[in-house]
Amino acid sequence: MAFTFFFRDIHVLENIIEKFIPYVTGRSSIKVWDAGCAMGQEPYTLTILLAEAMSKYSYNNLKVTASDYDAPFEKVIKEAVYSYTELERIPEDIFAKYFHKTGNDNSYVVDDVIKNKVEFILHDLLSLKSVGNDFSLVLCKNVLLHLDYNERIEVMKMFHSSLAADGLFATEQTQKLPPEVSHLFEQIVPDAQIFRKI
Repeated sequence: MAFTFFFRDIHVLENIIEKFIPYVTGRSSIKVWDAGCAMGQEPYTLTILLAEAMSKYSYNNLKVTASDYDAPFEKVIKEAVYSYTELERIPEDIFAKYFHKTGNDNSYVVDDVIKNKVEFILHDLLSLKSVGNDFSLVLCKNVLLHLDYNERIEVMKMFHSSLAADGLFATEQTQKLPPEVSHLFEQIVPDAQIFRKI
């Protein structure tokens, strides 16, 4: 599903940042996987929030892998050019810092300090093959609801195996953990679906 916008579900993302920063502080490799990233608004939003919250050392060690199964998304994410209607919810100071006008009056490009941290790859979650390992965070929002029950279980198992020890997993509010995988994760935020790997 491609519909989204910058700074969507900001409450959930801020909760993620609050738990994530202490977990990764001091690490020389910090890997994040945004699975089902659509047109890139979510991974870029997350990377902006991390840039604001992390130390310079930690941010230098950050790598964000954004994945989706639709090839047209690749061009949009790599160019990182978006219309103002997708950006109007961004706080003014953040917008001024990380977005720059293009030749088109209604378009803005993401600053290189953010864009260069995000790598897009084509990937089908139902392959059940991870894009990597030792991720500090796996974020998968607005995707699992499109899978059937057994597919969700298998994808969550794949996410679990992709995470580093005590790594974080976050998903949409509508997705409660199936009993079949509840022993793999511990919920760490009472009002958001944010979990720690067990």
